[in-house]
Amino acid sequence: MRTFEATGGDNAQKVPVRVVVVQGEERPPVDVTDEPMVMTFPHLLVRELIAFLALSLVLILLSLFANAPLEEIANPTRTPNPAKAPWYFLGLQELLHYYPPLVSGVIMPGFLIVALVIIPYAKINLERRPLVEQKRSGMLLILWGVIAALSLIFYFTGSEPVWPFIGTLLLVGVGMTLGATSTSKNPMLVWLRSRSLPFWIFSWFLLAATVLTLIGVFFRGPGWRFILPWRDGIYY
Repeated sequence: MRTFEATGGDNAQKVPVRVVVVQGEERPPVDVTDEPMVMTFPHLLVRELIAFLALSLVLILLSLFANAPLEEIANPTRTPNPAKAPWYFLGLQELLHYYPPLVSGVIMPGFLIVALVIIPYAKINLERRPLVEQKRSGMLLILWGVIAALSLIFYFTGSEPVWPFIGTLLLVGVGMTLGATSTSKNPMLVWLRSRSLPFWIFSWFLLAATVLTLIGVFFRGPGWRFILPWRDGIYY
């Protein structure tokens, strides 16, 4: 290894001196595998504020152009038929049509709350692997076995078959089967193949809750009997 010694002189042309300064790498290392991160403020809060203002504008426009009158003054001697809860409770009220109050009002919501607490810690939820990456041998057989067992439970345990649960279960089962068996390049099928088991479980819950609410709002008339709103009228 050669060493250099700095010297001085009066004549720069006679004794040329060249000094090279080499600095070490001082930039912090960058891990390209890290996920992009943004600060909560202003990035997230500004977007939430914009969404809040947009939703408020939509509600204001609806209030200006859509007539939503109140019902008549409450009369304790005349109970409306049917007596419906607010729309966001009509899913539970629809469940009361199939199960006793203890089951539909306490046990089922209680199981749901416990599941929402426990499921995020399950291994399948932490990994979030696409369903098709798991072992296919017997996978669809197990899934359809679970769907069949739940369908039988919902068919025989209620006062009448709980078709909102059974129908949505079959729909989710068809979606899982298409995602697990198809090799097409169709964007929709590619998206189905990338979905994980927790996605399908939550999709069934969301779909069943939506169907129960829609039935309670539009398809239940006097005596909570099933009606066709376009033929019999809508009862609130």
